[in-house]
Amino acid sequence: MRRGCIAIGDIRCDGCGRIIRHSERYLAIGEKDGVEGEEGETLHYCIDCCLNKGYAHYIEEKGQEILTFFPEK
Repeated sequence: MRRGCIAIGDIRCDGCGRIIRHSERYLAIGEKDGVEGEEGETLHYCIDCCLNKGYAHYIEEKGQEILTFFPEK
């Protein structure tokens, strides 16, 4: 399950290893053996890793570019 979150403390990105600082957005994904949706450990990805892996993208809404974790239609 994908969950868009805001860090309330320092969290390490499981993709690149950088520290996600307080108040930064990140994605938490529950995975087991690399398959999304199964119960298991929760992986945390920074915005850069989400964009590289295709978990996040920008959409145009009301004249502004907005980052979203929702899948593209």
